[in-house]
Amino acid sequence: MGATAAAATSAAPDGASPAYGSDFLQLDAGTAPVGGKADWLAGRLRQAIADGRLAVGSRLPPTRVLAAELRVSRGVVTEAYRRLTEDGQVEGRRRGGTVVVAAPQEPPPVRPATAPAPAAASGALFADAPGADVFDALRAAPARIDFTPGRPDLAAFPRTAWLRAERAVLAELSADQLGYGDPRGDLRLRRAVADWLARGRGIRAEPDEVLIVAGTAQALTLLHPVLRADGIDSVAVEDPGALGARQHLSNGGLATPAVPVDDDGVRVDALRATGARAVLLTPAHQFPMGVVTSGERRRELLRWAEDGGLIIEDDYDAEHRYDRPPVPALRSLLADRVCYSGSVSKLLAPALRIGWVVPPPRYRDALTDAKRFVDLGNPVLPQLVLAQLMESGDLERHLRLLRGRHRRRRDAMIDAIAAHLPGATVHGAAAGLHLTLTYTPEVPDTVLAAVALARGVKCQPLSWHTQLPGRPGLVLGYAATSPGAITEGVATLGEVLRELG
Repeated sequence: MGATAAAATSAAPDGASPAYGSDFLQLDAGTAPVGGKADWLAGRLRQAIADGRLAVGSRLPPTRVLAAELRVSRGVVTEAYRRLTEDGQVEGRRRGGTVVVAAPQEPPPVRPATAPAPAAASGALFADAPGADVFDALRAAPARIDFTPGRPDLAAFPRTAWLRAERAVLAELSADQLGYGDPRGDLRLRRAVADWLARGRGIRAEPDEVLIVAGTAQALTLLHPVLRADGIDSVAVEDPGALGARQHLSNGGLATPAVPVDDDGVRVDALRATGARAVLLTPAHQFPMGVVTSGERRRELLRWAEDGGLIIEDDYDAEHRYDRPPVPALRSLLADRVCYSGSVSKLLAPALRIGWVVPPPRYRDALTDAKRFVDLGNPVLPQLVLAQLMESGDLERHLRLLRGRHRRRRDAMIDAIAAHLPGATVHGAAAGLHLTLTYTPEVPDTVLAAVALARGVKCQPLSWHTQLPGRPGLVLGYAATSPGAITEGVATLGEVLRELG
């Protein structure tokens, strides 16, 4: 007797046959009653469908394969599948196999009488100061029209170009590239990003100076320990300025003193007064007011940085401009004092989680170490696909398509505001994916946003993005909404404001 057979025999109880089973649902035919194996298997499959282990769309193993694994006749499996087919729970699809097509409908759970009403209905979402999960809650709130800022037109995602690039990458991908990669990011993407930044943002950087990250949010998180190790415990932020960025900095234990923004950008005199050694800026298109930092203000910022300050430059949607010429990134003017970050979240899709950092030389190794210990580096395959899109020119073609589409939607929103909110002031319309409006009468913007959401229109109050007192307003994204829906949504906002005022 061979060693394998002997081991199998010794593992079975005295007088019993060796046990056989399947990894699929951990089925063990030894537990089936004699003469009732088809009933037993059908019952186990029904139970798995009912409890969700076999979701709708799941494919069952081929009858021949499952019968061999369970050491039963193929007829047992065929009969079990037939019974579920008659019940309407599975369906044979020839080459597609046998697929789960329906699950038992269970009544929805009864909500306790004391349970709070949904935030969207009660206004609780806007009742208190926004917490760490406020954007998750707002995304989950149902709405007929969604003006959430920062959302590109995801329906325009270049699926055909992405698939073409992915096929090209897979055709050339070596086995070694499927292993652990460079924590800084794949060299091919770092080269493509360096070229993209040189052509589009005026930044001259070598591929070794680029660090690929999971978006600007991760860039800020990686900076936390690096800044603290350099003795920096606070990062000044623009006011108004992005709530999300402020939350990421605060989560790392960094203070976020507010610096007011005027028509020329962040006020450098106020920045100096904070005593902060670092500042987070969106100079190409300030969020949320849309200001472009003026030439004189840029020179003041560079003088502040040369005195020992660090500028963290979030170039979050610099590519989306319509009525003004491009402006160079601050990183192109003072490489040693600017930590530059960008991503494809506003250009392709946030779900890709691909961005980049070009740090000052003194932070490069520390940021690479931080990235290494966080996740060993971004997934390689999406990096290579993005590199292919950049190299082929498909990404630039996509950007040109988006500019035209976004401009038309921007124009529709401006026209709708003029018609339905004639007293409102529009800010930041020359570029970006959103515009901000301030208004009178002095209705709290959180109240306006709460009532609008109850009417099916989702937007963000300007006060979420401020630490200092200011005028009430709304931040309205237009890129992901059709012109007709934009007009309808703005009309609803006008009706609500008139009722509240």
